[in-house]
Amino acid sequence: MPPKADINKAGWEQSEFPILCETCLGDNPFVRMSKQEFGRSCGTCARPFTVFRWNPGTGMRYKTTVICQTCAKVKNVCQTCLLDLEYGLPTQVRDTALALKNEAPTSDINREYYAQNMEGKLDGNKSLLDSGRAQAAGKEMLKQLARTNPYYKRNRPQVCSFFVKGECSRGSECPYRHEKPVENDLSHQNMQDRYYGRNDPVAHKILATHADSQGLTPPDDQSITSIFLSSLPAEATELSIRTRVIQSLPGMQPSQLKSVVHVTKSKCAFINFKDRPSAERAAEAWANGLDIEDQRVGVKWGRSRNASATVGNGVGGSSATVTPVAS
Repeated sequence: MPPKADINKAGWEQSEFPILCETCLGDNPFVRMSKQEFGRSCGTCARPFTVFRWNPGTGMRYKTTVICQTCAKVKNVCQTCLLDLEYGLPTQVRDTALALKNEAPTSDINREYYAQNMEGKLDGNKSLLDSGRAQAAGKEMLKQLARTNPYYKRNRPQVCSFFVKGECSRGSECPYRHEKPVENDLSHQNMQDRYYGRNDPVAHKILATHADSQGLTPPDDQSITSIFLSSLPAEATELSIRTRVIQSLPGMQPSQLKSVVHVTKSKCAFINFKDRPSAERAAEAWANGLDIEDQRVGVKWGRSRNASATVGNGVGGSSATVTPVAS
């Protein structure tokens, strides 16, 4: 008779090979991996899983899997670097471009239960992400940002902490990097933000750089919180524009949207946000344009002008004096 299963291990993961991107796997076609069943708890759902460890190449550091395969399949990411497997981008960049909502709970109480439920819905290596309904502008944006070639520099050894303190005595034989660490926003990254796609400094840099390249550099005037949409379809209405704006910005609360001013005759609209970060997030998400009623519309920052015509925003009798930034 087969041994009785341990009820305490129900739902724990056992796998034969990890889900990895080409960069983390390395350029060596003959990779040797060590495998440890239930070696650690998953960094997201906290369930024990099979841990793999390997060296991706000469002079590189040993790498290991940090999340279970169920969590990796749900977000379609690598088990080690947590970057998207298809585009090689942070999940925040992908989800922003495709307007995907993060439905995974972040609390310790619910995330293990969520992972167990998702495991039954997964079919092989197929991800639960459905990008087939994504708008054309989002897909175009991902194609432009996609990292198609491996970036093996990411596998370099960590910086030697003793060298930083001036106490390393191993010299050239030290397996760690002898260089001063760079202190900036990119040095403050963590696994939870990368996986759930929130407050990721790498994603923010990618989105901001792409927005700048598309002519959506944020204006210096911090009081400007409006985005100007042009070339709207004739059938567009204020309600349809508002609905599309909210749909295209996953995670944004309707209360963050101050007003939508639709100028039917000119086929344009002003999207007024309550704060500057929300407006910047919208500009980054719409860098390649915004699809409304299956038609690509132009996106520009609004700007204040003392001598401009006043357009009422319908909120408390106040008004907005915004005009599109000249291209």
